[in-house]
Amino acid sequence: MGERQLRAVVIRPAVADDAESIGRVHAASWRETYGHLVDDPDANPWFDVDRRSEMWRSNLDEATFSTAVAVDQTGVVGFAAVQATPEPDAGRPEELTMLYVLARAHGGGAGQALLDATLGGRPASLWVAADNPRAHSFYRRNGFTPDGSTSSFGPIETTVRLVR
Repeated sequence: MGERQLRAVVIRPAVADDAESIGRVHAASWRETYGHLVDDPDANPWFDVDRRSEMWRSNLDEATFSTAVAVDQTGVVGFAAVQATPEPDAGRPEELTMLYVLARAHGGGAGQALLDATLGGRPASLWVAADNPRAHSFYRRNGFTPDGSTSSFGPIETTVRLVR
């Protein structure tokens, strides 16, 4: 996972000092993507910046994931994380656990660069909100298809597992 430049966005491995920035992006992108699913995102712990930042301090300290960040002139605008697949029935050795890019950076190539940096073309699984057509389109372009498994996560009522 080397460093590379893409339209004024640098993709690089995450380091411990990125925890707060990743936490902010994680909370903001959740609010942008899933905020409509809850009555009050400000009161919901899934959208809390401090909770996300603390989670990322722990993740980065413990190397829970292989994580990359997308950084532009304003700072971190996205991140992606991969780990060994926790579900034995997924049939893939790795899971793209998270890939989030701030809405203001959508369409600039950061998401694709993050996917390429963390996973490349390797077989993997991932979970995506059933009602997220933008994400479904992105993953379909990258060879992922539904395997028929569904679940839920936090305020997301239905998630779909994709594999390639």
